Amino acid sequence: MAPTYTEAVILDGVFVLVGLVMLVGGGEVLVRGASALAIKTGLSPLIVGLTVVSVATSAPELAVTTGAVLSGETDLAIGNVVGSNIANVLLILGVCAVITPLLVRRQMLKLDLPALLVLTLALLLFANNGRIGTVEGMLLLGVWIAYIAMSIRASRAKPADPSQEADTKTMKMPIAAGFVLLGVALLVVGSQLLVDGAASIASALGVSGLVIGLTVVAIGTSMPELAASAIAAIRGQTDLAVGNVVGSCLANIGLVLGLPSLLAPGGLDVPASVGAFDVPVMVATVGGLFIVAFTGAWIVRWEGLVFVALYVAYTAYVVLAATHHDALEGFTSTMVIFVLPVLGVVLAGSLLHEVKRRAETAARVS
Repeated sequence: MAPTYTEAVILDGVFVLVGLVMLVGGGEVLVRGASALAIKTGLSPLIVGLTVVSVATSAPELAVTTGAVLSGETDLAIGNVVGSNIANVLLILGVCAVITPLLVRRQMLKLDLPALLVLTLALLLFANNGRIGTVEGMLLLGVWIAYIAMSIRASRAKPADPSQEADTKTMKMPIAAGFVLLGVALLVVGSQLLVDGAASIASALGVSGLVIGLTVVAIGTSMPELAASAIAAIRGQTDLAVGNVVGSCLANIGLVLGLPSLLAPGGLDVPASVGAFDVPVMVATVGGLFIVAFTGAWIVRWEGLVFVALYVAYTAYVVLAATHHDALEGFTSTMVIFVLPVLGVVLAGSLLHEVKRRAETAARVS
């Protein structure tokens, strides 16, 4: 006998709770394994976050994007990557900064964030052309591979920090690798249970499939990154948290988008709406992160709150635009006339102040 409406909602609720538990457990296991792996391989937690953890937590995006390309749904592939990167910076990094202020290492300012900015601008250029062809895909993938190689080489040139060995020194290499694999598996399965359960509940409550896709599914594919980074922040592994977010953004463009563009005949078509709005939003998001990190070397709690608020505003705009809601015009006017200009002035002022301060410091030293 088929389950009743109430029984179905309760069952979906159980799936959501189980998914959340698996996400938390998977994040904890993954962070422990990655931390131990950093010590055993001589790599810093930042590099492990930028490479191993970021690629692992980008597995859902890679699976969704590749499947979409093979099914001929290239719009979904592009939207998945762009939406995930916006969520990674504004939502995930914002939440982590609210949990604890995040230190941005000098290496990230010199290599990682500039590399992310280059790949993001490259994607903007390709999106404006309306297509990511085979050559463009090879360029994105090649830049990402070169970046990974440079990061590992730079990390191996520096001695490991002995203070990080306290709770991982007894973990053997195979066990650490097993922890990473188990953590990834729990994150992937947990995020799938959470997304499926939440989508079913939303459908039962009468929410449209479009809104579900723009909200539940979009955030759900970023759940592995959110869980891993939040757990890392709670445990004080801020390098791992920041590295995971930035590394996931790099992997999303270079690997998750670059590889499928080689598989799709003729490359990937970029929808005009995505190229005109969502990709520029992603560029502004990465640029804002670079300015915040450059001017303070820390992402503090109030900045994290601003990031989260901006993500809520972006999601609200997408939902209002998709549903053609009457509030769209007023919401857009408020953001364009007041909120965004104020943020622009604050960021520009902070950047000019930092540039002036560094110039004065250099003048005194010389």
